Amino acid sequence: MKQDRFEFVIREIFVRSITTELINSFCYEAEESFDYFLNDEKVLSSSLNVNTIDGLCPDTGYTLSVYEHESGELIGKEVFRTSFESVLLNVRSFGAGGDGRTDDTAFIQACINACPKNGTVYLESGTYLSGPVFLKSGINIWIPEGSVILGIPDRSGYPILPGMTYSTDETDEYNLGTWEGNPLDCYASLITGIDVSETDIFGRGVIDANAVSSDWWRDPKKKRGAWRPRTVFLERCRNIRIQGLSVRNSPSWTIHPYYCEDLAFLSLRISNPPDSPNTDGLNPESCRNVLILGLFISVGDDCIAIKSGKYYMALKHHKETENIEIRNCLFKKGHGSVTMGSECAGGIKKVQVKNCIFDGTDRGLRIKTRRGRGKRSVIEDIVFENIRMRGVKMPFTINMFYFCDPDGHSSYCQDKNPVRADDMTPQIASVSVSHVICTGVDICLLCAYGLPEKKIGLISLRDIDASFKQEKDRKPELALMMDDLDRMSGKGIFVRNASRLILENMILRDTDDKEIDAEDVDGIDAHNVEFV
Repeated sequence: MKQDRFEFVIREIFVRSITTELINSFCYEAEESFDYFLNDEKVLSSSLNVNTIDGLCPDTGYTLSVYEHESGELIGKEVFRTSFESVLLNVRSFGAGGDGRTDDTAFIQACINACPKNGTVYLESGTYLSGPVFLKSGINIWIPEGSVILGIPDRSGYPILPGMTYSTDETDEYNLGTWEGNPLDCYASLITGIDVSETDIFGRGVIDANAVSSDWWRDPKKKRGAWRPRTVFLERCRNIRIQGLSVRNSPSWTIHPYYCEDLAFLSLRISNPPDSPNTDGLNPESCRNVLILGLFISVGDDCIAIKSGKYYMALKHHKETENIEIRNCLFKKGHGSVTMGSECAGGIKKVQVKNCIFDGTDRGLRIKTRRGRGKRSVIEDIVFENIRMRGVKMPFTINMFYFCDPDGHSSYCQDKNPVRADDMTPQIASVSVSHVICTGVDICLLCAYGLPEKKIGLISLRDIDASFKQEKDRKPELALMMDDLDRMSGKGIFVRNASRLILENMILRDTDDKEIDAEDVDGIDAHNVEFV
């Protein structure tokens, strides 16, 4: 192995841990292991591209050296210093029992409230039964291995966040609660941050919302008191980092940043049962500058769903989602690996997904929108690069007739004839995909259906190697959640209503098609596309 194929960087430094990233051409995990030494003492051997190293002391200098395991060849060396910590406060000192039976909510909250700037709230090993706790700016929360925050099952212990409250002089609105893109009452989440900044949550412990022991998943589309909580909800927060934790059994979306900026999610494991309703993994909504690095996600809905609200929020409180980086992640189960929409009225731009594995999800890249999202709903500069898909039924889907919301099946949403483009018409401007290997494709490789009055701007697929399941192992399904679309199986390229389609250096093996199926596409640039 040549040394110039690899280098490493320290991406984030915490008070007691760091996150590193190997720079290479592999997805999620390299073919060989690497040894990590802190001050000449070996602390880790791993083949993962992203690693978190903990057990460090605050405000302490270290030298990190990384070697190729077999050859002993030095990959790189960096000197760093951990962040300053003012005090370490143990929640047990505030009365928390950590026995899994006593409600520890008040004791954890007291510790958070009492923690000074640059201090750390420490949850010593144990199980802390808790309702929602609210974060505070400028502190750390350390949930080490062996520590579990376990959500109380009774919804009466969850405060309600009002959807929208008018200011006292009735000139403005104050939004707290949200549900599927609208300002609606919702229960506070197990970890809730509102207008919080410069806060870190880290450790190898577990945040378990315990929905499996509650009734959150029963009648999921029915509002009971308020809409279901998330597990972690961040609203109007800045400079928040979450590292190393396992987050599971969420009542609805697992981690939901909302109108936030400058976030980092590092080395997390997010897991929900595959049949749990609306349990998306990580949903940045109307957020800017989000780093998603080294995550493992296996859930009951989309693994990552990037959003920007529905029409009211885009009109009254507009904030587009932009600058989202997703790298070296493994998405195991879910409806979509990386999804945009359908709540995207504020617009989504500059999303980069790189060096990831999609394994067993229904769809890989999934974009969904519909008439009524509005003219600010522009999805552009979406880039997927160096992706491996295994057993993904539909690797690339783009749907502008998504049948969500009460009027989703109306003629307004589903009419395939052109209507007048107006202030309620969304747009998908540009999607580019390159260097992707797909095995076990089932339904359709690329299924894209634009609006006739506002065609998809650019779809570019380059350097794609796709192998389909054998015909006997396939079952026809709907590739897109829209009306009046036939079920598909073994379909290669299906595109309707696009301005430009670029297909270059593509091999499609064992597809039923032998040519591109495209209608109402203004320009097709196809070079070296083989159906074999």
